[in-house]
Amino acid sequence: MGMPLEMNTLIVTKGREQRVEENLFTLEKDGYRLYPIEIPIEVRKTLECDSSGTALVKKVEWQKNKTKLTYQLVSLNTTN
Repeated sequence: MGMPLEMNTLIVTKGREQRVEENLFTLEKDGYRLYPIEIPIEVRKTLECDSSGTALVKKVEWQKNKTKLTYQLVSLNTTN
């Protein structure tokens, strides 16, 4: 039996990100997802909205059909 895996080149937060440090965030998503590490990718609040900024993915963890993503925001396009 195979494992479902989704490859993403965009971080969509839906407002569920958690701040760890000043520019370091974690986000938990359902399913197993793979993101490029240490390559700048867009961050958006929803898939349809404009880009919020650019981030570098630092760590991807898979456990119990969930993906925990740790990323560093390197540029911000809008203010909260």
